[in-house]
Amino acid sequence: MIEIHHTAVAVAPVAATFDYVDDYRHVPSWMFGITKFDPIGDQDRGLGAVYDAAMKVGPKTLDSVVKVTGWERNSVIELESIDGLYTQSRWQFEAVGETETRLTVDFRYDLPGGLAGKALGKIIEPFVAQAIRHTDATLRRQVEQGAKHSS
Repeated sequence: MIEIHHTAVAVAPVAATFDYVDDYRHVPSWMFGITKFDPIGDQDRGLGAVYDAAMKVGPKTLDSVVKVTGWERNSVIELESIDGLYTQSRWQFEAVGETETRLTVDFRYDLPGGLAGKALGKIIEPFVAQAIRHTDATLRRQVEQGAKHSS
């Protein structure tokens, strides 16, 4: 299992930051490599919501179905794969004053075993660092712009 931990501060109130991350329609615009993040069924957010996701990694597209396994408004969103590439993520939101939010993400994923897993690992490893930098910068910029327009 590969684990990633990242923390950043956005200049936006915690409620605005949470609402932006919690809205599935925004995910492909800020999460690096995500080309699809569509709800399955009627529930499109909150505990129990399920999404059909696809991530482009180099020349390969990896499919996954993820379910919200933890959700507390303005505090935490947890996702876990129930089909496809196995991933777990936990997004934590913490107010830093009235106008800033500390966003902490823990992301874990498993690669398949054997030669296929080793080959995929060689593609994914360099992608991960780039993906974190891009996701962090893009998400903070979009959240901050949204907070400016709503105030």
